[in-house]
Amino acid sequence: MRYPSIATLATLTALTALCLTSAAQSQEAPLSSLRWMSGCWASESGEPGSGEHWLPPAGGSMLGVARTVKKGKTVAHEFLQIRLNAEGQIVYIALPSGQREATFTGTSVSETAVTFENPQHDFPQRISYRALPGDRLLARIEGQRGGALRGIEFPMKRVACEALAGG
Repeated sequence: MRYPSIATLATLTALTALCLTSAAQSQEAPLSSLRWMSGCWASESGEPGSGEHWLPPAGGSMLGVARTVKKGKTVAHEFLQIRLNAEGQIVYIALPSGQREATFTGTSVSETAVTFENPQHDFPQRISYRALPGDRLLARIEGQRGGALRGIEFPMKRVACEALAGG
C-alpha cells in the first residue's frame, strides 16, 4: 500500500483550510456591512433596561436580544438573528415573546441602514435599522394593521452593555 507523502498531506491540509476559510468569509462578507449594529443599545424612550444587544458578525450570523421594561418589570423580549438563508439572501429572524418565529428578507443593505420585509406577515411587514449621528440607532417597524399603514420607531443610543442591566 502506498501512502501519500508528507508534502502531499500538507498541501491537502492547506487547501482544505483555504476552502473552509473562503466559505466562512463568503458568509461573513454580506454580514460585515452590518457591523455598525453590533453592541448594546438603550431605548431613548423606554425605562432603564429596555433596549437591544447585537453580537458582531461571526460564524455566518449576528445574534441579538431585545427587552422591554415597564414599571420595573420585563413585559416583552425577543430573540433575534441575522444570517444568510439557503439562497444566499440576508434574513432577519425574530422570535418575540408569546409569538411565532417570523423571517424577513433583506431588501436594502448599506453601511448605515438595512431594511427587511415580509409582505405575508401580519404586523409588521417591514423592519429597518438606521445608524444616526451621535452613536444612535433608529429601529422602525411598519406595515398594514387594521387596514391602515402604521409605523413605530424605537430610538436608541449606544451604551456599555452593563447599562442594559436596568440599574
